[in-house]
Amino acid sequence: MIDGLRRLLKRSLAALGLVTAASCATTSAPAPIAAASPRPALWQVSDKDTTIYLFGTIHLLPKDSRWQTPALESAMGQSQGLFLETIIDEANPTELAKVMASLGFAQGLPPILDRVPAAKRPLLEAAIAKSGLPRAAFDRMETWAAAFTLLGIQFRSIGLEGGEGVETILKTAFRSAGKPVGQLETNREQLGFFDTLPERAQRTLLEGAIDAPGDMRVHFQGMLDAWLRGDVASIAKTFNEDLSASPELMDALIRRRNENWTDWITQRMREPGTIMIAVGAGHLAGNGSVQQYLQRRGMKVKRVQ
Repeated sequence: MIDGLRRLLKRSLAALGLVTAASCATTSAPAPIAAASPRPALWQVSDKDTTIYLFGTIHLLPKDSRWQTPALESAMGQSQGLFLETIIDEANPTELAKVMASLGFAQGLPPILDRVPAAKRPLLEAAIAKSGLPRAAFDRMETWAAAFTLLGIQFRSIGLEGGEGVETILKTAFRSAGKPVGQLETNREQLGFFDTLPERAQRTLLEGAIDAPGDMRVHFQGMLDAWLRGDVASIAKTFNEDLSASPELMDALIRRRNENWTDWITQRMREPGTIMIAVGAGHLAGNGSVQQYLQRRGMKVKRVQ
């Protein structure tokens, strides 16, 4: 379970779309991710007067990655608004910083070095030094928050950028067209899913955050390749394997949120018009996906890409 959980928690930041401090800065990127004919999956939920497009996203991508398609651009053009999992205001990150401060710091925590096995403490020391923050700051962080901070360094070291992520590009396009952008969850709600993880799971995430960058690159590459191909079965298989021994994490990070969004979509289908919902690709794959929940409620869901 430990290896699978570690892989899941690192991938979840990209394929579940969860907010992370990893997107707050950029670096020089390696070669962009590309495909001869990218076809990331896109679905349509519709009735006689309402259409909702569902698009699975990757939150962090290398600079200049190519993933837009004519089908997606057509859906964007028809949509009167966009809804993301949450909205991070890059120009004014005060709100997110306040949430991180209230959820991510606590008194009386064990020293950060005591939260990893002795053999991994030199790696943690090196990662902390690379961050530029004093170790005392990490001692006051909850384990998941310390992991997020260090994961940001890892992501940037392999050229993954929040500014190049799908949500950021979609948000810019809709706002440039004068169309509203909304959210399904607040920043606090999103980070709260990690804040309530068992400490053992948080420590596994911290261990993953100090893995070698080459390992991080391998973890992402397969997921990104599958996403570009629109290979939903592979994405679902990955998450099912990683979570097979941890149903509580599947419930907290995927199923409970998917059920909430299904309720939201059910309500929104009562209003006429066309909108797009863009959420992490992991939410639109496999058993317990948003599409599956919608179909169980009798809605028509059609894949259009």
